[in-house]
Amino acid sequence: MSINWNEILNPFLKKAKNPLIVILGPTASGKTALGLKIAHLTDGEIISADSRQVYREMNIGTDKIPQEKQENIPHHMLNIVNPDEPFTLADFKDRTEKIIEEIRERGHVPFLVGGTGLYISAVTENYLIPRVEPNKELREKLLEEAKNKPHDYLHKKLQEIDPDEAVKIHPHNLRYVIRALEINLSRNEAFAADYLHARREECFSEVPIVNQEKKTKKGHSRYDTFFIGIRWPREELYERVNMRVDQQLRGGLLAEVEKLLGKYDPRLPSMSSLGYKELVSFLKGECTYPEAVELIKKNTRNYAKRQMTWFRRNESILWIDGHKIV
Repeated sequence: MSINWNEILNPFLKKAKNPLIVILGPTASGKTALGLKIAHLTDGEIISADSRQVYREMNIGTDKIPQEKQENIPHHMLNIVNPDEPFTLADFKDRTEKIIEEIRERGHVPFLVGGTGLYISAVTENYLIPRVEPNKELREKLLEEAKNKPHDYLHKKLQEIDPDEAVKIHPHNLRYVIRALEINLSRNEAFAADYLHARREECFSEVPIVNQEKKTKKGHSRYDTFFIGIRWPREELYERVNMRVDQQLRGGLLAEVEKLLGKYDPRLPSMSSLGYKELVSFLKGECTYPEAVELIKKNTRNYAKRQMTWFRRNESILWIDGHKIV
């Protein structure tokens, strides 16, 4: 039985003063297709809520919708920075809020579509984000220190400094762990200076942390938000993930990674994206091609699982069976 989206959304749109429709779900769940379908019905414009689709030249591995498939629906927050340019959560929130205002001024309905839960929450829950400028020197120091260490090495350091923030970030998400450390260290300039110039790794525990306040807080939401989530039985979702990885590889993902590797440092946050980091390892001779492919699939399945864990915290989501939208 097909879903009558007009019946579901029209009452909300008639009542909402500042509507925002959010379509979310794990990777490979069908968000892009559903976003297009509903945007046509509601005169909508789509804002990507994907932390990797902001990068130019990273198309196949991020599953970015090409221009010719956008069906004349305006799409925003795609291809806005180069892979070697910094892009923060605060950047995403600021730009997205401005775009939402512009969409509303045109009399259209803004859609936030994607799977990066933190980005979605930052907008819909109006996170009050600390404005801490990126510290390249500190980031390089942290990356250098983490070399040849257990994967959770820096995460344990974050636990010592800010346990509240550490519990929100997966130990494997090195980009977010380093950013959280960067924010904490910026709160104590003496600590940051000591850390940068210390010759011993133990300096983390030697310098006291003065500010232990929670770094990211929520404000009052600016929008009347309608959440739509797509869910699949786990095994079916994992099969969809595997099939999409195979499709990306057939579509030229390896060539895309080779081209990027010829232009950009593989240690960049952008190059840590799923599909890219594993193929970089293959191209550097650190694993075989079949091993890299299997690792992409495994890591993507694990990411999908973490996405669902994040989204389940939101009791406002209208969950739709994936079978009903394909």
